Amino acid sequence: FFYAWLQSAMDNCQSSNMSIADDVANDVQLAILDNWDRRDGVVVPDTSSVKFRGGGVDLEAVFLYSDLADSTSMAMWNQYTTARVCKAFLSSSTRLIRHHGGAVRSFDGDRVMGVFVGSSKNTSAVKCALRINWMFNHLLRPKFEAAYEEFRNGKFSLRHCSGVDRSMTIAVRAGIRDNDDIIWVGRAANIAAKLSAIRDTPYHSFISGDVFDAMTDEAKTWRDGQAMWEERSWTQGPVKRIFRSSWWWSP
Repeated sequence: FFYAWLQSAMDNCQSSNMSIADDVANDVQLAILDNWDRRDGVVVPDTSSVKFRGGGVDLEAVFLYSDLADSTSMAMWNQYTTARVCKAFLSSSTRLIRHHGGAVRSFDGDRVMGVFVGSSKNTSAVKCALRINWMFNHLLRPKFEAAYEEFRNGKFSLRHCSGVDRSMTIAVRAGIRDNDDIIWVGRAANIAAKLSAIRDTPYHSFISGDVFDAMTDEAKTWRDGQAMWEERSWTQGPVKRIFRSSWWWSP
C-alpha cells in the first residue's frame, strides 16, 4: 500500500510540475503572439479599463515619485515607529497628488507614484512636489521629532525626495488574472523614480529638463521673481539636464 501511495504521489507531483511548466510557456508565447488592442488615453487608466489580453493605452503623462529616505535603517531600529512615519508620509503625499489632479497608481514600500495627464499636467505635478516638500518640512518632520527623541537627537534623519519626468507611455496589464496590475512602459516612470532616489539636502525636488520647459512660469519663479529651480547636469542618469529645488509651496 505504501509503495502504491508513493508512486501515486510522485505521479501527481510530476503532473503538477508539467502543468506549471505548460502555463509558464503559454504565458511567454501569448506575450509574443497576442495582437495589440491599443487606444489613446485621455484619463489615467486602471486595471478595470485596460484589457488583460493585448490591451494597451497610449498616453502622454507626467510621473511623480515621492520617496521616504532611509526607512530601512529606521525599520531596523523600530518597525512600528517606521510604519507610523511611512503611513503619515504616504497618506499625506497621496492626498496632495489627488488634490493636484493626479492619480495614484502605485505604492512601493516607502514611496508613492502619481500620474498626471491633461493640459496642466507638468505644472500640477511640479507644484505637487513642492507641496509635498512643504508637508514634510512643516508638518511631518516637526511632529515626529517632537514625539521621538531618536529623531530630535539626529540618530535617524527624516528626509524625502520627489522626482518628476514626462514622456509618452504605454499602460498595460501584467501578471495573471486576479494577480495583476498596470505597468507603465516608457521613460518617465523610470526617470521619476531615479530622481526621487537622489539624496542632496536641502534639495528635495528634482525634475527633468523636459518638465521644466513644459511647465508654466508660475512653477518656475516665486511671486517676487526669485527662481525656484537650479539647473544641473546629471552624470549618473540617462537624462543629462535636470533641475533641483529647495523651495516649498504652502497650501
